[in-house]
Amino acid sequence: MIAGLELGLSLVFLLADANTRVRMAAWVVASPWNVFEQGRVWTLATGVFFQDNFVALLLHMMVLWMFVPTLERFWGTARFYKFFAVTSLTATVVGCAFGYLVHIEVPIIGLDPFIYASIVAFGIVYARQPVQFFGVLPLTGRQLMYGILGFLVLSLTLQQRWVHAVAYGAAILAAAIMTSQRLSPTLLWRRWRIARARARLKVMTGGKGHVPPSKDEKKWLN
Repeated sequence: MIAGLELGLSLVFLLADANTRVRMAAWVVASPWNVFEQGRVWTLATGVFFQDNFVALLLHMMVLWMFVPTLERFWGTARFYKFFAVTSLTATVVGCAFGYLVHIEVPIIGLDPFIYASIVAFGIVYARQPVQFFGVLPLTGRQLMYGILGFLVLSLTLQQRWVHAVAYGAAILAAAIMTSQRLSPTLLWRRWRIARARARLKVMTGGKGHVPPSKDEKKWLN
């Protein structure tokens, strides 16, 4: 479904004429000016499914086919879509807000934040799982995660894409928090509730004021 939405919306844009592209981008693309100056807050959601580069669109489809179904089977559909919504919207909101603060007009579009977040989640959940990278390079899930993150940091630094770096970093952090057992807010909340309940409980022998009966050794025969 996610891949289909991005593929459909992006192909409509890529096959349209120049004037239609300009009008469509104004109402679909999430950018600091579009969100905070024009008040088009819905673009925070629509921009996730928009990609203006055909090669990037093909790469998205390939990565979604390789990694994403594994996470959906592991988590279940409901939790998977929750992960998608949180990581994608976090990246778009944080990226647009940062661009607005530093006065850099850069659109935050496409499934890139979600894809990098999914790779991080895969590296955490399947840390020791053998993976054949493009069928050639044998890696574990954790090694694959570190390798792609290293390439991402190097690419963003060399191109000085600081707004995208902040957006992708927000998505990756959200993925780590939602996936890691040590950082998960839900698990921390449950542990706090259990600890609080234990602090209020007391172990009482036979209840308050109960006098245990005297031991009668002659009652039973062995």
